[in-house]
Amino acid sequence: MFSIGLTGGIGSGKTQVADWLAEWGAAVIDTDQIAHALTAAGGPAIEPVRQAFGPASIAADGSLDRAWMRERVFSDASVRQRLEAILHPLIDQAVRDRAAHTQGLYRVYVVPLLVESGRWRDRVDRICVVDCDPATQIRRVQSRSGLTPEAIERIMSAQAARGDRLAVADDVIVNDGDTSLDMLRQRSRQCHQLWCDLASRSLRGPTIHD
Repeated sequence: MFSIGLTGGIGSGKTQVADWLAEWGAAVIDTDQIAHALTAAGGPAIEPVRQAFGPASIAADGSLDRAWMRERVFSDASVRQRLEAILHPLIDQAVRDRAAHTQGLYRVYVVPLLVESGRWRDRVDRICVVDCDPATQIRRVQSRSGLTPEAIERIMSAQAARGDRLAVADDVIVNDGDTSLDMLRQRSRQCHQLWCDLASRSLRGPTIHD
């Protein structure tokens, strides 16, 4: 199936874009949602996380203590690497399982760390970046999460730089501070229509001219 890798920094608006694409008929596979399911109470990642990081890493309800882990992951790269070593194989398998059973006009993989992983360029036909300026990212994330600007900046510093994301993009959906919801929807719709056309062409195969 024709596929898109959808990415963007924290607070960029990629989840809203993905929701619209699903509404319009795309098959959306969100790696963040998969990661949350894996680290929910009783999830497959909980016991490996407990063994690697100790009981303090698990919240009272049996899920991953995200605040505890966030504080350590973004201050110590080795902690992030150990967590990724647990989660990434589980996420990859879940993505493959879902991809084998999805149906839609085309497939969208929502991958926040698509650029950072270096593993997605050959797995998708196009990469789309939902882009906004850093100040807008901080403002949006602070309003929805209550994190301090310093904590948000630490998260952003662990993600690819804005220029690095844009450098690999085939398509860019701008969602800066001046973008209204209607404008974002329109820009997303334009990409959706392009991808539907490209997906249709890929099904027909190359045209041979005498």
